[in-house]
Amino acid sequence: MTVEDVRAADSTAEDVRAEDVRAVDVRVEDVRAVDVRVEDVRAADIRAADVRVEDSRYEAVSSRDARFDGVFFFAVSTTGIYCRPSCPAVTPKRRNVSFYRTAAAAQGAGYRACRRCRPDAVPGSAEWNVRADVVGRAMRLIGDGVVDREGVSGLAARLGYSARQLQRQLNAELGAGPIALARAQRSHTARILLQTTTLQAAEIAFASGFASVRQFNDTIREIYAATPSELRSSRGRHAAPHDGAAGVPLRLAYRGPYERAAMFDRLAADALPGVEEVTGAPGARTYRRTLALPAGPAVAEAHERSGGGDWLDCRLHLTDLRDLTTATQRMRRLLDLDADPLAVAERLGADPLLAPLVAARPGLRVPGTADPHETALRIAAGPYAAELVAAYGEELPAPRTGPARLFPRAARLADAGPPAVRALAAALASGDIRLDPGVDRGDTERRLAALPGIGPVKAARIRRRALGDPDVLLPDDPAVPPSAAPEHWRPWRSYAAAHLALRSGR
Repeated sequence: MTVEDVRAADSTAEDVRAEDVRAVDVRVEDVRAVDVRVEDVRAADIRAADVRVEDSRYEAVSSRDARFDGVFFFAVSTTGIYCRPSCPAVTPKRRNVSFYRTAAAAQGAGYRACRRCRPDAVPGSAEWNVRADVVGRAMRLIGDGVVDREGVSGLAARLGYSARQLQRQLNAELGAGPIALARAQRSHTARILLQTTTLQAAEIAFASGFASVRQFNDTIREIYAATPSELRSSRGRHAAPHDGAAGVPLRLAYRGPYERAAMFDRLAADALPGVEEVTGAPGARTYRRTLALPAGPAVAEAHERSGGGDWLDCRLHLTDLRDLTTATQRMRRLLDLDADPLAVAERLGADPLLAPLVAARPGLRVPGTADPHETALRIAAGPYAAELVAAYGEELPAPRTGPARLFPRAARLADAGPPAVRALAAALASGDIRLDPGVDRGDTERRLAALPGIGPVKAARIRRRALGDPDVLLPDDPAVPPSAAPEHWRPWRSYAAAHLALRSGR
């Protein structure tokens, strides 16, 4: 073979390789074109789904459906205000309406709270109690006042994320970060104090969690389109001086129905002497209990008698008004006021076993906790809980009628009581086990079950009550018949268990 022949063969090979490369390039471009078309289809599907969701929300607004209060908010571009879905005002035109997952997101978009429907006073979304992801856990902790006490870094550390990661996740899903969500909560607390007490504005500013009076004034004007003085003037003649006896009156909203009698029956049956009491005749009972709060002890009371609306009347006797937000959220969790009974009834009512029970009590709630450590230790102690209160409970500094002791702190019980109490108290005191609203419920239950004397049944009860999980069924629960299909009750198995317990008289 001559040199020319070799050169010709090389040239031919180069031509073949070039053709192969061009063919590969064409195939790559074809794949890219397909990917683009797939992404276009996906984007179109997402946009169509978003339109359907917003159309459904607008229908709820048009019908003033209170079931969605707290689930979402709507804002009106022509008025610059945001409202709850049940707002009694004239329904705005669809093109002027936008929707937000949280009040904080609406405020961040520049909208002011409606003065007629008070959207900041709606019940919380039941979604945050159901969800076990970081957003649900973060919302529960923000509601408990963690951002005000520990800042965003403290919140992120409790969740095991960086502050930047947490900010990104909350913004992506809720349209607002932790600071904005906490700010919305602070403004609501400030409005309550302005309209129910005679405290000076400066006292209210710091009690609500604001860093300065100027920040307080600016936030109130921005959110309510009114000065603090103007908000106070709308309170009527019934504001009470904060003298430690009158307390702070509240209306704790819920989305109905609400089975008051069953709730107060359960509170009366479980009342722990010295810490809790229920007085009065059925239908007009008052529940009182002590609370150990970050800034000092308190006494809370809730009234069974209906005030004519979807709320429970409550009064908080606080040592320090900075605890108002935390105390309010703890009473809401104890009384299960953020539940969605219609969603529960829809799922459980489809089961032949539960359908008649749900129809008889459509607003049945599951009592939660006002103090996770206390609830867990009471479950561990069983019938010995009253003895622990009498021996180790701290007396309130000011003598008063009714409950006058705080449940003993975990550190005091690490060497007292039955073995289960000592093991759990030691784990809580050391921080080996945490029971705050933002913990991973599944992991916490497993760690509880491994403690001496606790086991799977008590661990499940702690998960249901102390951690507020709506989807817990106790192992081998005798109230659940063998023919039941509990997997069909998710994510509301705690409510199914409550219905079955009432049926069996437990």
